Amino acid sequence: MSTTISKVEPKQKENMLHFIISELKPKGKIFSPFNIVSFPIMIVGLVIIFLRFKNGIGSVTNLSQDVPWGLWIGFDVVTGVAFAGGAYVLVFMVNILNLKKYKPILRITVLNGFLAYLFYSAALLLDLGRPLNVINVVIGNNYGVSSVLFLVGWHFLLYMLALLIEFSPAVAEWLNARKLHRFLTAISMGAVIFGITLSVLHQSGIGALFLMAKDKIHPLWYNSYLPLLFVVSSIFAGISMVIFEGSISHRVFSNQLAPEDHHKHNSILTGLSKICALGMFVYLSLLILVFVHEQNAVYINSPMGYWFLVEVIGFVLFPMLLFFFAYRTHNTLLSRIAAIITLLGIMLNRMNISIICYRWDAAERYIPSWQEFVVTLTIIFIEIWVLRWIVRRMPVLHRSPDWVGGGH
Repeated sequence: MSTTISKVEPKQKENMLHFIISELKPKGKIFSPFNIVSFPIMIVGLVIIFLRFKNGIGSVTNLSQDVPWGLWIGFDVVTGVAFAGGAYVLVFMVNILNLKKYKPILRITVLNGFLAYLFYSAALLLDLGRPLNVINVVIGNNYGVSSVLFLVGWHFLLYMLALLIEFSPAVAEWLNARKLHRFLTAISMGAVIFGITLSVLHQSGIGALFLMAKDKIHPLWYNSYLPLLFVVSSIFAGISMVIFEGSISHRVFSNQLAPEDHHKHNSILTGLSKICALGMFVYLSLLILVFVHEQNAVYINSPMGYWFLVEVIGFVLFPMLLFFFAYRTHNTLLSRIAAIITLLGIMLNRMNISIICYRWDAAERYIPSWQEFVVTLTIIFIEIWVLRWIVRRMPVLHRSPDWVGGGH
């Protein structure tokens, strides 16, 4: 436990204010390579965001009436939500299945999930022609309760609230607020169950959005089982992100980990590799069943058919085998390689459905503008900056204070 935290007396407002001000001071190297690269990009990105709201979405994007959804939806939302799936999977494993082996990475995973949803929701606002109308979902103005977007919107809002409650005991420990900690801990299990349910529903809901685009998505990527495929793929996508981010966090924040947590790291990666291999096997089996059921063999001998095989063989079958051998041989390097390939595969799949294979036969194709790429990088970098600030101050990776029974 940090000595600074132990001296905090939350009941005394002056001490609390002094504590918070002291925590705002930078920790770590200011001119690190990551800061030097990311800071100028964020400045440019914020300027572009200002111009987007000042001059309209058409001033900084290549979107049109024919292509209303682009990179900000296809990557920031559709792909990003799949990457954030590790939160509900880990929460289910630790709190429902009681797999305490994975508890050391639970808080960092929940925090990643919360920040991902928070910033990807911000990206969603950028893509709306009238961003202020997003409040209509909440206040009940001009929406249809049978709309899939209405369902997804409420799921996003409620799931972010559930993730915040799940992570809130760490904030209470940081502030040394013991009474608040007891209350938040008492309600966290309800948030866990509620959050898992919401996450499964909105992962499928995002897939259901594309069911309305049957005539616009190439038949190899369109099918009536998209909601189920989105849920299954979010499991191994989220776990792959946990492996990827966990490996980076293990190096960057190694000083915050207890010695026993260092020793558990390789075992955790091995276990997660097994889960990914099983999830990808189920996903691949579903893909084969859909391929046969929809009689899609006629499309294989074509450029789009070859592209489909690249996705399925190169980014599903291949990493699945890597995960399997990583689990059997306890090879953590193989786990990390498989995780990176899997993340690229999920990105490719979601971009295929939402952009590349969407209106694939149109005379003019949508190509994102450079401003869209910069804004996407800006959102990712800001999320990393916030994550780093929190991890360096709150008990996310390091042990909880002594007054918390059992630590974390």
